[in-house]
Amino acid sequence: MITAPSRVTELGRQNSAYGLVGESFFLYPIGVDVSTEKRMIMQNRRARHEYTISDTYEAGIVLVGTEVKSLRAGHGNLTEAFVTIDHGEAWLRQAYIPEYTFGNRFNHEPKRPRKLLLHAQEIHKLHGKIKEKGFSAVPLSMYFRGAKVKVEFGLGKGKKLHDKRQSEKEKSAKREMRQHY
Repeated sequence: MITAPSRVTELGRQNSAYGLVGESFFLYPIGVDVSTEKRMIMQNRRARHEYTISDTYEAGIVLVGTEVKSLRAGHGNLTEAFVTIDHGEAWLRQAYIPEYTFGNRFNHEPKRPRKLLLHAQEIHKLHGKIKEKGFSAVPLSMYFRGAKVKVEFGLGKGKKLHDKRQSEKEKSAKREMRQHY
């Protein structure tokens, strides 16, 4: 949907700002800061079911151009992905970003390891937690914040089968309460 340009007020400001998102234009009101707005690409719902998440982190990610274009089209999968710390650097492994369909011979590899951008003290803290028995770093979601791609991942312990059953019972009880009342 393409909209007409907004009128300039007496103060000389425009009533709204334009933002190009995907293949269409969106009109943002003046009070909305586009750089802090989250636009979800994908979520790993299975991670919250299989892990008890204690801490969450937000990290930037190093991508090539065709990966960003593929993500803008809404393609990708985080279900098998995990975060590792190697030689003082954080890496996202097994995240599936399919090849860009209109890419050329320089297209990216779909499951290549991707570097996460974190501060050194955060990486050191994560490394200590991951070394503890039972803790894993699993990605929870990937989203655009402004023009940058961010990954939210959490530190968690794997749930046992009885823990999963208990959380399912609690969810179904809450659902029934909402429907009943």
